[in-house]
This record gives sequence, structure tokens and C-alpha cells, in this order.
Amino acid sequence: MDRFDNIPEIALEWYRAGKGAALATVVETWGSAPRRVGSQLVISGSGEIEGSVSGGCVEGAVVAEAMDAIEAGKSMVLEYGISDGDAFAVGLACGGTIRILVEPIGTVMPEQILKDLVAARAARTPVAYVTGASVQRRLESEGFNTRFRADRSGFEDDGDTFVCIHNPPLRMIVVGAVHITQALVPMARIAGYDPVLVDPRESFGSQARFPGETILNEWPEEALQALGLDTRTALVLLTHDPKLDDPALELALESDVFYIGALGSKRTHAKRLERLRAKGFSDAQLQRIHGPIGLDIGAASPSEIAVSTLAEVTNVLRQGGE
Repeated sequence: MDRFDNIPEIALEWYRAGKGAALATVVETWGSAPRRVGSQLVISGSGEIEGSVSGGCVEGAVVAEAMDAIEAGKSMVLEYGISDGDAFAVGLACGGTIRILVEPIGTVMPEQILKDLVAARAARTPVAYVTGASVQRRLESEGFNTRFRADRSGFEDDGDTFVCIHNPPLRMIVVGAVHITQALVPMARIAGYDPVLVDPRESFGSQARFPGETILNEWPEEALQALGLDTRTALVLLTHDPKLDDPALELALESDVFYIGALGSKRTHAKRLERLRAKGFSDAQLQRIHGPIGLDIGAASPSEIAVSTLAEVTNVLRQGGE
């Protein structure tokens, strides 16, 4: 579970360790709030924290309230807006307003629900945590298709039922253990992805070159079939070698991955499209491939190409960029 978004896992760990724990979740925002609805912070009974609900603006106040909630065994709803004239007042300097739900584990959020949530996340199963003042807390895997697709938590029309979406963690499969990959993989991890590196060439895809990373020294076709391809996966192809890239592209074009990008010049990409078109792929399918890879920011060095690639992946994920 080495990923950025591991708040439920930490909450369960702290609770089982006897520290006490509470989950603080952003349930509503107005204006230029710093974190989106569904963002979470976990607080232990001794004041340890992981995550963020405001990027640092009100975390201190939330921790104090959450520790009281853990002791009392009751949930609470907190609201913070812009700071007043006192420079030390708790508030959001950006001018937004946020509402935060605090739920102690065990007394308010049942331990079993948290255990099932963690298990679903580990199995890459989309699940929604449903809560509210007059709502029985539960997990649902169906019934919120629009929210799952948009990765959007929020209140239902009744104004009471809050749905917190827990989609599978973002995953980036990178085919090709090249120089660009050495920059891209750590960047992707910081951005919240679980990176997986695929390269049958063991001298390229080695722990010496990528210490601590998940490396599959298999042919891409075999690796991708074993890993599975879903809507939370970005596929990045960096070899510009047809015998490695093309089989991966064929599988990706038949899948629901949200991003497909392939390294290579415009000429290389045109030839790539010709080969795939000859295999029966339609123009609509081929338009899903981002090639040459990355946003056009004038990137030249391997690290700059990695930046442009991650930026393009983010653009597609958040804005459906083409």
C-alpha cells in the first residue's frame, strides 16, 4: 500500500494498535476551497495525522476537535471559512469555505466497514462509503455509477446522504525502462499513482536502476494480461520499439484504460497508426493514443519529457484532455 492516498489503511492500523482514530472528510466546499470534496485526514487519539482537508490552513483546529470526538465517541460537523482580521485566526486564506465530517472509528464508523473498505481498495474494487445524520452507514459497490465515473464524492439530492467515493488507486504502467522512466516513475508516485514498470530486458528493468520499484521482466502482452487494465490505469509506452509497444497498444485499445501514450516522433507515430489500422483498429480507437507523448511544452531532456507526460496524463484524467 505504498501510495499517497492511504488514509483508510492508516486509520485501521492506528485503531487496531489501540491509539484511537477518526476520519475527517471534506463533505462540502464553496468558493476557492483548497481540497476537493472527499479529501480525508486521519487523526489518532494522540494527535498524529496523515492526509489533508485544507492543505494546512485548518488542520490544527480539526485535530483538536477530532481528538475530542474520539474521546466522546461522537461524530461532528465542522465548518471553516475565510480568516477574519486576526492574522492568527483559524480560517482559509484563499477565501473558500469547507465543511468537514469527523467520524471516530469504532464508536461511529464501525470497524468492520473500515476493514471491508480497506479490503476493497486492496482488491481494486470501486466502493462508496455512504453516511449521513439519518442514514445507516454502509458500503455500496453499485448505484452510484455517475459518481464512480467522475470520481466525485458529494451529497445526494436529499441533502443528508453523503457518498464518499473510493475508486481503485490510480495506476501507471510504464513499458520501457529507459532514461525518461527513471524520472517519470518517482514523479508518478508523488502524484498518487502506483507505478508498475514492464520491460523484458533485465539489464534495463533492474532494481539497480529502479530501486524499490515494482518491475515485471516480462513481455508487455503477458504482463498487461496479468495486471489487468481498467478505468484507473494509465499506460505509458516509452520504448518506441514495435515488438514491445504494439502488443501493449492492441490490448490497451480494447480496454477501458483512461490514458494511452506512446513515445516517438510524428513520423514514428504515423507508422504506428498504419500498423494498427492494418490490424483492424478504427480511427476512433486510434485517436485514444497520445503520440508523440506529452503536452507540447518544448520538453527536450528526459526529465522534461517525464514532466510533460505526467502533465498530459493529469489533463486527461481531470479534464478529459485530448
